[in-house]
Amino acid sequence: MSFLAIALLVLAAMSAAYWLGALWCTTTFRRQLVRRSTFAPHVTILKPLCGAGGRLYESLRSFCEQDYPHYQIVVGVRSADDPAVTVVYRLMAEYPTLDLRLVVSDRLAGANPKVSNLANLYEAAKYDILVVADSDIRVGPDYLRTVVAPLEDREVSLVSCLYRGIADRNVWATLGAMFINEWFYPSALVGERLEGVAHAFGATMVCRRETLERIGGFGALAEYLADDYRLGQLITRDGGRVVIARYVVDTAVTAATFRDLFLHELRWARTYRTARPLGYFFSVVTLALPIAVFGVLVGGPVAAAVLLLGIRLAGSFMFSRELDLPVTWRHLCLVPVRDALSLAVWALSFLGRTVYWAGHRFRVDKDGKLTPADRDQKRLTLAAEEIS
Repeated sequence: MSFLAIALLVLAAMSAAYWLGALWCTTTFRRQLVRRSTFAPHVTILKPLCGAGGRLYESLRSFCEQDYPHYQIVVGVRSADDPAVTVVYRLMAEYPTLDLRLVVSDRLAGANPKVSNLANLYEAAKYDILVVADSDIRVGPDYLRTVVAPLEDREVSLVSCLYRGIADRNVWATLGAMFINEWFYPSALVGERLEGVAHAFGATMVCRRETLERIGGFGALAEYLADDYRLGQLITRDGGRVVIARYVVDTAVTAATFRDLFLHELRWARTYRTARPLGYFFSVVTLALPIAVFGVLVGGPVAAAVLLLGIRLAGSFMFSRELDLPVTWRHLCLVPVRDALSLAVWALSFLGRTVYWAGHRFRVDKDGKLTPADRDQKRLTLAAEEIS
């Protein structure tokens, strides 16, 4: 065999080891018992909103039906014309006794629009336990009890949780959900086993008010693209401990076009690359199918490629089963498309630092800081000057 064939064979062995390890991690994760806790301090949920997509009504409604004694929900938009406002008013009418508050403010704390929204919501928070939750996640009634319970241990400073993708009925949304369920979810669990946890996942972040203020509040995150990673990084540097709750939330995947899917995944890839460059580079071992194909093309053993392909397909099947998602032939037939797209995104993520987010274009520097690349630049500069 040529040197390239040998190199790809080694890469294939690493990929097989990763996928087998990922299968073990996912099967053991869901089987870990969650201790029922009586720890239930008053909680404020902060939910930054932008638009009414992502099945917003169903997602917000699930937070209104928590089996929890006392909690506040603070939701926020940058403009009173945001379509999310209508959804919030509908829920206020349906749950008149719920402590649900809407904040409308376009004040900017930094380049990150989500964190600016959170900084505005924070001023309305009543309680000392804060739950930051993305707008597009849906949860069960036991969610709050489960994600807050780890804070009973004073050594725990930040709690996060994983999520699974629930797709709309189109191919682009299905491919997006496959990325979450077959790449993000298992790789996060493998990382937890190998390295521990020193970062959060943006779908859910739970901490005490004192912890957030000790690291500089939301203002310390406002210039960064990966605000969840930055939060965990600052808390661990301060001596805090980060844990992953044994709870998986649902996130709506609503990509309607290839462009929607591609730009979203490219932003995610460049976020990961700036936050963890070495880990992201070696994430190429997760691309089992392209590795198998290239190995055969350069003269590697066909048997090794077939074995790796079998492990990859078994992983797709098992991850769906572990996440209680249906497995169909259509899904399995999309695995080659999914892996080809992942390879393209992985390669293109190294060729630039531009990302598109909420209709705006940003540049990301080597430290992960955002710089607006459109007309919001002047406004952001003026806002920063006012704050300082």
